[in-house]
Amino acid sequence: MNWAKEKLFQGILIDLGMTSSKTWIDELSTFLQPEQISTSYAVLEQHSRGESFDEGKMPDVVLFPESTTDVQAIIRFAYEKGIPVTPVAVNSSLEGHTVPLKAGISLDMMRMNRVKSFHPEDLLIVVEPAITYPEVNDYTRRSGLFFPIDPGAHASIGGMVSTNASGTMAVRYGVTSDYVIALEVVTPTGELIRTGSQARKSSSGYNLKRLFCGAEGTLGIITEVSLKLVGLPESASAARVPFKTIKDATEFVTSLIQAGLPIARCELVDAYSIRAANAYNGTNYPEEVTIFLEFHGNEQGVIADAHLAKDIAQHHGAGAFESSTDPRERQMIWQARHTVYYACLALNPGLSSISTDVTVPISKMPEVVELSLSAYRRAGFKASIVGHVGDGNFHLLIFYDASDKAAVERLEQAGHEMIVAALNSGGTCTGEHGVGIRKLKYMEEEHGLSLHYMKLIKQAFDPKGIMNPGKKLPE
Repeated sequence: MNWAKEKLFQGILIDLGMTSSKTWIDELSTFLQPEQISTSYAVLEQHSRGESFDEGKMPDVVLFPESTTDVQAIIRFAYEKGIPVTPVAVNSSLEGHTVPLKAGISLDMMRMNRVKSFHPEDLLIVVEPAITYPEVNDYTRRSGLFFPIDPGAHASIGGMVSTNASGTMAVRYGVTSDYVIALEVVTPTGELIRTGSQARKSSSGYNLKRLFCGAEGTLGIITEVSLKLVGLPESASAARVPFKTIKDATEFVTSLIQAGLPIARCELVDAYSIRAANAYNGTNYPEEVTIFLEFHGNEQGVIADAHLAKDIAQHHGAGAFESSTDPRERQMIWQARHTVYYACLALNPGLSSISTDVTVPISKMPEVVELSLSAYRRAGFKASIVGHVGDGNFHLLIFYDASDKAAVERLEQAGHEMIVAALNSGGTCTGEHGVGIRKLKYMEEEHGLSLHYMKLIKQAFDPKGIMNPGKKLPE
């Protein structure tokens, strides 16, 4: 293995220390098959970073467990020898959660992607962690049930639990943790624990399953998830509403929420992103700030909801209001939103990107969105804004030259201003993407003394600090 090839990586190699010897890799073959162990340069490079994160670090080895027994054997081995373990599945992380900062083992869970049992009468499905949410919905659709959390990127269920993902329908259906009934977890010492049961509610013991939801792989490896399902809506109505300014669009969203409309999806896409989507899809939508809406319910109800939304939109100066209950037309209405990330990538070839998020109280959203965009404009960047603005969560996508040190510094300063604005408004530094690496420095400001107790929990579960080190909590 030519470890000097690390120098070929784009971006900055983070060097936070490395296991001193790789002789332990040879011992893995005593409990894993050869095809479950890889030190191939291409595989190591693939596991050195996630999406939207230029800084990378090579793991020493990538392991592919195929069962809970495999995971336990690997974790016990790692704990005994003090080897860092970084779990990964689809690797759609945007904040560096899957970067193996201290090398060691990259634990690729993708072979654990099966449905273990399905109980439609209980609105319940039990799955392994690497199955994706679209695969879950394909499996359950014929029963009239679905898992309503849709963060995009065909994310894995284990990854969604680990970041407590939300997505386009969070405004109505909530976040991933609202649908986790029980978890099976291998702890950093190799023990197997179960949190929760197949009952819908419990007042017994501490709620450990919620603790693992959003732990970002720092407290253990999720090997099984029991998910609550909901019924597919009888009917749906989609709408596309363009506005001249971000302020008008976000104030429209605030009015929708305050009016109590049962919105299933509420997404904002800025004019720059619509321009990119037009170029990518061959469409000709007005290049204006656009709100995408969806209502779920019975046919008459969703039509009435759309009519009321249209009245509110006109009050806020909307340029038009296109809506439909036809499935094909709904798909076309949403096309620009669903392709915006890849459309912006195509519009900025050769540049690196950062996608980051904050969440603020709904009433503060217009103000914080404008402050954030202003910070990036002053720093010389075009910031594309998309987001699940129905719950105050918005995302910025910024493209930059990673080789330009001054640009990277300006980018960090603009991001800092955005997060400070969010915290000052009573919000949080991340509502969906998670802390990962980038948001570590804001943990103390946001959580204060509570951070001390979070560290105590981490120490109790992971006394040797082997589980996804350098993430979630500042060291």
